[in-house]
Amino acid sequence: MKTYIHARLNKQDRAVLEALKKSTGYSESELVRRGLRLIMHEVLPKQSALKLAGRSVGKFKKGPRDLATNKKHLEGFGE
Repeated sequence: MKTYIHARLNKQDRAVLEALKKSTGYSESELVRRGLRLIMHEVLPKQSALKLAGRSVGKFKKGPRDLATNKKHLEGFGE
């Protein structure tokens, strides 16, 4: 079932919508859908890094065991 939205846009908002349509090639409907998803991601509670990593946590057996504590691993980092 489709839901329709009626929105009143001022001159500036209409110009933004037209510019987005031109630059992205998306329809007005697609721009509204994408905008809703972006806002949803802004207001949802942030997930922890542990939760984002999911089942991969603890799966890696190779690599240095002291990566987080040994400063030698950071030599040249960010240069």
